[in-house]
Amino acid sequence: MTQDVQARVSRFAERFESAQNEIEKVIVGQREVVRGVLIAVFAGGHVLLEGVPGLGKTSLVRALSQTLDLTFKRVQFTPDLMPSDITGTRLLVEQSDGRRAFEFQKGPLFANLVLADEINRASPRTQSALLEAMQERSISEGDTTHALDAPFFVMATQNPLEMEGTYPLPEAQLDRFMMKLRVPYPDAATLVEVLERTTRRESPSISPILDATAIIEMQALARSVHVESSVRRKLVNLVLATHPTNERSPDSVKEYAAYGAQSLELGAKVVALTDGRMNIAREDVEAVALACLSHRVLLNFEAAADRIDPDTLVNDALDSV
Repeated sequence: MTQDVQARVSRFAERFESAQNEIEKVIVGQREVVRGVLIAVFAGGHVLLEGVPGLGKTSLVRALSQTLDLTFKRVQFTPDLMPSDITGTRLLVEQSDGRRAFEFQKGPLFANLVLADEINRASPRTQSALLEAMQERSISEGDTTHALDAPFFVMATQNPLEMEGTYPLPEAQLDRFMMKLRVPYPDAATLVEVLERTTRRESPSISPILDATAIIEMQALARSVHVESSVRRKLVNLVLATHPTNERSPDSVKEYAAYGAQSLELGAKVVALTDGRMNIAREDVEAVALACLSHRVLLNFEAAADRIDPDTLVNDALDSV
């Protein structure tokens, strides 16, 4: 590794740690969740946060936008939300010469960071309106395609499906999220710290650590991380091990999995950079495997009956590779 590359890698790790520490001024006891969100950002992916209301999911995304100095929009998903409410719509506008013409009024998706709050409370039609924006980084309106500003991230929060008034995300929507991170309920010590911070006279303030240009630069560096052919084969074998039709899959996957999973290479590359390396190792893959794969391993009826967790199948696949 040349001195210039080593300096860039060191700078990446320093920026990552600084951003994480800044967010943790507000978010208490969720270090792994904060780290997972930042990994997805620098890998250029979207994140689905799952947890019961009141765990600080919305506060986390707001703190992220302030730390990264990005334009931020929040959309509260409800059953009556229409697709045009998030993408935008054409309105009749009076021009300076007195004539009227239709103009496209941009919706909240036209921001660097979009919080789709309680995404599974919206109807499937509105959920699907996010698909093009998340995949293509653009929005179609009639014959016109509007490009979204880079970088563009969707951070969605989701309530557990057993809660009333929720709609399961379709497979195509789930696949657009690079990671699914579960926000756990805090322990007693964390709750004490939360009370102390939220009842002070002054709330903690967050300073911008990065900007859009720096984020794009870090994303490019992540994509240039070297992957040995042997490591890439193991990545492929891991993904194949989550497919029930693969003859080398663990017995649990063959019995309970309905669909397989996709690659997690980019996430592992970001983890390697945070450790000051330009090559990925098995530990990097293991660090992101559950977040990248568990929501893509869909369970069949037998798994639901036996209360099998997707994480169990991913761990079995890791052990088999």
